[in-house]
Amino acid sequence: QVQLVESGGGLVQAGGSLRLSCAASGNIFSINAMGWYRQAPGKQRELVAAITRGLVTNYDEYVKGRFTIARDNAKNTVYLQMNSLKPEDTAVYYCNAASPASGVNYWGKGTLVTVSS
Repeated sequence: QVQLVESGGGLVQAGGSLRLSCAASGNIFSINAMGWYRQAPGKQRELVAAITRGLVTNYDEYVKGRFTIARDNAKNTVYLQMNSLKPEDTAVYYCNAASPASGVNYWGKGTLVTVSS
């Protein structure tokens, strides 16, 4: 089992910045990719950014150039630096960890990001 705990959400004005953190614990050696998803009201959960253990990154086109994902393998933590935030970025952001060996996806409880116009 893997436990994921997110932090760093909150209310920010458009154009502002926030940094999300996700700390993993438990059977972390089974994890390869970690990432952030978000779900806005009335919409499906979507991938924002992901990063492998080897630090290869992948971003949704809408956040490229504004968001940066980073990972500290020594601390078992993944970060999402969000700059130039827009009201459309308002959503609950979920941390995800994928375990290829078990085929299981682990999820955090989510942290709310609200961007006011």
